[in-house]
Amino acid sequence: MGTLGRAIYSVGFWIRETGQALDRLGCRLQGNYYFQEQLSRHRTLMNIYDKAPVVDKSAFVAPSASIIGDVQVGCGSSIWYGCVLRGDVNSISVGSGTNIQDNSLVHVAKSNLSGEVLPTIIGDNVTIGHSAVLHGCTVENEAFVGTGATLLDGVVVEKHAMIAAGALVRQNTKIPAGEVWGGNPAKFLRKLTDEEVAFISESASNYCNLAQVHATENVKPFDEIEFEKALRKKYAKRDEEYDSMLGVVRETPPELILPDNIKAPVK
Repeated sequence: MGTLGRAIYSVGFWIRETGQALDRLGCRLQGNYYFQEQLSRHRTLMNIYDKAPVVDKSAFVAPSASIIGDVQVGCGSSIWYGCVLRGDVNSISVGSGTNIQDNSLVHVAKSNLSGEVLPTIIGDNVTIGHSAVLHGCTVENEAFVGTGATLLDGVVVEKHAMIAAGALVRQNTKIPAGEVWGGNPAKFLRKLTDEEVAFISESASNYCNLAQVHATENVKPFDEIEFEKALRKKYAKRDEEYDSMLGVVRETPPELILPDNIKAPVK
């Protein structure tokens, strides 16, 4: 962004801050008769100067997630609640069908001890477990990063490789295809079985389907949510003895039945 662009950006920022200051002043002048509405300044998608996130229309981004700066998210991918993808000093790329689960952090490297400038690249159909940390690394297609794992600058996780939960993978480590690594620091543990390789693809598919359900729920209007709450209360399942005493046969209404392709996610 050039000098003119930065100047316009700064003027816009000052105008917004001035408006908020005037609102606070007006509230004080109204004394006990004012109503102050507290608004969250959280933005799911946020620019950094001329760097703007690019998210495919079919991707799911949870309302409490933050995607900032030079970040690309491919079709069918899902960024879950509390995640932060911060592409401020470099770029982040997320492929198709990938899921980055709750409270995970993805950042990039502008400089480090080796002097390398490192983006973060995440391929297709990758599963990133809850509270994982990825920093200036590459995760290839159909790889698996376990819950709470940390991948530092220059790490490369090859296709069909798995990082165990809680592992710390040191800088510039390469995880070969078909291997499980774990521990602190992470070391080779064993080879993946055929069943585990198949599970990686299944996990990505399950989360893709589950994301569609969450996306649908997040856009429902208030009256529809309240109607469904009333339905659930009305058709809430009692114990068999209670129902037999009342002579009631309870059936689940079709509105509350999940599609067949939705399975409970496996962590």
